[in-house]
Formats: sequence, structure tokens, C-alpha cells
Amino acid sequence: MSPLLRRLIERARLPVVDDLSLDDFLDTASKERVQVLLFLSGDGANRPETGDVAVVLPELLLHFSDRLRGAVIAPEAEERLRARLHAYVSPSLVVMRGPEPVGVLPKIWDWADYIAKIEGFLDLDAPAIAGPNGPQVEIVFSRGA
Repeated sequence: MSPLLRRLIERARLPVVDDLSLDDFLDTASKERVQVLLFLSGDGANRPETGDVAVVLPELLLHFSDRLRGAVIAPEAEERLRARLHAYVSPSLVVMRGPEPVGVLPKIWDWADYIAKIEGFLDLDAPAIAGPNGPQVEIVFSRGA
């Protein structure tokens, strides 16, 4: 785990969840009648926006403190959870209502856009993300012989 991610987890006191512990975390949040904001960091590898999102995440959790609980997806579990969370880009923030993703915010956004989008995702009438569990387009590179 990168030092950046470690600092975020320690300073914001965020739990780290993986494919084995995610459902328990989501169940606990549902019982508390809050939604969840998950951070898929890509662990900073060649992703300069990861640091920007790591700075914004605690501020978003503070802004929505009565309605959102945050967690970091363990870097080693990100690939296993991407399809379930509909998060194919790193870094991404995913808003969950119970076991269902209701919104994905890839890369970095303006503050006003974060607030507006998350407000929409927190609306109890906001639909869960539907659609295929995978990228719409797959690009495959091959080496010529």
C-alpha cells in the first residue's frame, strides 16, 4: 500500500474493505440508515489524480457526514470488485445504497460537481446502476509477428 493511501486511511480513520468484508460494511451502513462512499485508488500507480481524490474524500465525508460513511477498497481487491461496483477507472469514488452502486465518480471533479452528483445519488429514488457488468468497449493490443 502506498504511503499516500496509508496517510489517508490513518488521518481520515477510514476502514479498508475487500471483497470478503465489503458486504458486512455495507450491511452495517444500511442499519445506520446511511449510504457508503467507496474509494478505489489504483494505489497511486501512474495515476496523478489519486492524490487529488485522496484530498477531496475526507472533505466530502465531512460535508455529507450525516448521510455517508467512507471506506477504502483494499488495492489488492480492486480488480475483483470493479465489475460489481461499475468502477472501471482509477481513481474512482462509488456511492452505494445497501449492496447496490448508485453512482460512480471517476477521476477528479470540481467541488460543486461532486456536491451536486452525490446529492443526486443520495436521493432515495435514485436508481441503482443497471447495465452490463463490464466495459462497453474492450481494446486489445497485440504484437505483430
